[in-house]
Amino acid sequence: MDEHKENLHGKDVNVKMTDVQDDEKAKPCGRIRPDEETAPQTSQSDRDFSHPVYKEIALANGHINRMSKEELRLKLADLKLDTRGVKDVMKKRLKNHYKKQKLLQSAAEGGPTDTYYDYICVVDFEATCEEDNPSDFLHEIIEFPMVLINTHTLQIVDTFQEYVKPELNPQLSDFCVKLTGITQKMVDEADPFPEVLRRVVAWLQERELGTKYKYAILTDGAWDMSKFLNIQCRLSRIKYPPFAKKWINIRKSYCNFYKVPRTQTKLSTMLEKLGMKYDGRPHCGLDDSRNIARIAMRMLQDGCQLRVNERMHGGQLLSVPSSAPVEGAPAPRNPGSRD
Repeated sequence: MDEHKENLHGKDVNVKMTDVQDDEKAKPCGRIRPDEETAPQTSQSDRDFSHPVYKEIALANGHINRMSKEELRLKLADLKLDTRGVKDVMKKRLKNHYKKQKLLQSAAEGGPTDTYYDYICVVDFEATCEEDNPSDFLHEIIEFPMVLINTHTLQIVDTFQEYVKPELNPQLSDFCVKLTGITQKMVDEADPFPEVLRRVVAWLQERELGTKYKYAILTDGAWDMSKFLNIQCRLSRIKYPPFAKKWINIRKSYCNFYKVPRTQTKLSTMLEKLGMKYDGRPHCGLDDSRNIARIAMRMLQDGCQLRVNERMHGGQLLSVPSSAPVEGAPAPRNPGSRD
């Protein structure tokens, strides 16, 4: 089942094809700048590594690198930190704990903040598919889920889920029904995409995202926004919504933060490496979104400062460099019709 979804919905094989395009301008996943391990993620001009605190952090990191898995587990337990996950994850967790403590003690100017955003909104669409999709197959969104994370409390605070009626291919394939658990009756009784999107916008507005609170969209890979939403907006003859033009690709964030190859960023693999199991039904959009949110919350807890790293411009997928200013998504508004 996972292998089919990865191939058909671009969550593994296809996403690598996208990465070939956008990674030509981005740093390779798994490679980091020498300062990324120890330095707070502030703007380049604000960084000053002459302060003695950075030497202390480097020494602590060296000591942690020499610890065995059992030593790491005992130390994390002693500090009342999470002890789950593989050795590299535990090392990263312990390093970030000491980094935060050292920078707080030294009151270093421009020290790290807990997060760039007040809320992160996880989106993981489900779309129409065939067992063997032709190269020109146009996926239509049939489930629009959202899971809202409060980055200050590290809790899921709200969810949204609606099914969507496909118009180009209204009859779901047997394969699609079996894969997603979405039945023909569910989509037949659902509204077309533009009406569902209006309710999504209203839901975001009611929570004052983009006005009172700074927020960002987060996805598992590039395809949800660059392919599924992009195609759907063209089919529905509406403009691409500005609030979804930039997002956090958690796969990129995960492999850069934990220093693992991109081949280890499949949803089930990320959960496993972090010491968690999938909760719910795979390929249910809302359940997938919840599990992606669990990974995001664990990464924030481990000291990762999740930030926007991909965007759409002129219908093309582009990377957002880490040196770019950190901006939240704009206040959501209903997109106009295409000319």
